[in-house]
Amino acid sequence: MSKANQSQGLLLFRLNHTQQFALGTLKIRELVPFTPLTKIPHSHPAIMGAATIRGMTIPVIDMAAGIGFKPITEEERQHCYIIITDCQRMVIGFLVRSIDKIIECNWRNIEAPSGNLGKNAFLTGVTRFDDHLVQLLDVELLLSKIFPDDPVTNRAILTDVQREKLKPLRILLVDDSKVARKQLSDALDSINIAYQVTSDGHEALQMMLQAAKNRAPIDLLVSDIEMPGLDGYELAFEVKNNPDIASAYIILHTSLSSEISVSQAKQVGANEALTKFDAKELIEAMLRGAQTKLVV
Repeated sequence: MSKANQSQGLLLFRLNHTQQFALGTLKIRELVPFTPLTKIPHSHPAIMGAATIRGMTIPVIDMAAGIGFKPITEEERQHCYIIITDCQRMVIGFLVRSIDKIIECNWRNIEAPSGNLGKNAFLTGVTRFDDHLVQLLDVELLLSKIFPDDPVTNRAILTDVQREKLKPLRILLVDDSKVARKQLSDALDSINIAYQVTSDGHEALQMMLQAAKNRAPIDLLVSDIEMPGLDGYELAFEVKNNPDIASAYIILHTSLSSEISVSQAKQVGANEALTKFDAKELIEAMLRGAQTKLVV
C-alpha cells in the first residue's frame, strides 16, 4: 500500500425517487434530521434559510432545487435530512429527500461523466453500486451558482519581476471540476501566464511523462486532490517516484477544509497544499515554486 492509497467512502442519497447521488465522505461533517430554519432575506431561491446546529448558524440549500429538480415541499421537509459539508471554506447544509447509506468506494472505478451533458451538468463522475447508477455531484459548481465568486478572489496582482519569474515555467493544471478549472485558468489568464490544463489525473501523468521525453518537463503541477481515477495524492506520489518528472513543484488544492488533507498531501510528496480557491494564495505558492527552480 502506498501512502497515496487514501480511501474515502461515498454517501449515497436521493434528490428524487429515481436517481441516486453521492458525495465523498471527506466533504461531510455530519448528517442531521430536518430542523427549523430562519429565512435569509434577499438570498438565492435555492437557499431555504439558516439552521443553528451546535451553536453555529449554517445556510441550508435545497440541493434538488439548486440543480434544477423539483424543490422540496414544506410537507416533505419533516422526513428529509441535512448534509452538513465543509467545503470551499464554507460550512453549508444541503437538504436532501433521503439518505441511503455510506459505502466504501475505489475511486479508480469512478468514470468521468459524458461530455454531452453540457456545461451546467452538476456531475464530476459516475459509478455503479448494486447494479444501480450513482452520480457524484459537483459541489463546487453548485456553490458557484448560489454564491457567485467575488471577482477579487479570482485575480492576483503581480509585479513585473514576479511575472518574469513565472513566465518561463511550464505549468500544468489538473481538476475534474469545470468550475475549479475555470477559476485556475482565469487566475493565470489575468496575469498572462501560459499553462496546460486537463480534467484527468491519468492524463496529467501521461502529459508529464511525454513532456519529460520531449525534454520540456513540467515545472509546476497544480492538482485537485479529490478526482476520480487517479486522485491528487496518487498523482503526486507517482510523480515523486519517477525520476524523469520528480523535479516538478507540486501544489495540491482541495475544497476540503481539513488539516488532514494538508498533512496527507505532504506525506505523498507535495510541496504545498491549499484550500481552494484564492488566486492570491495560488500565485504566491507558484512563486515559491519558481524560486526553487531558480535555486536549482
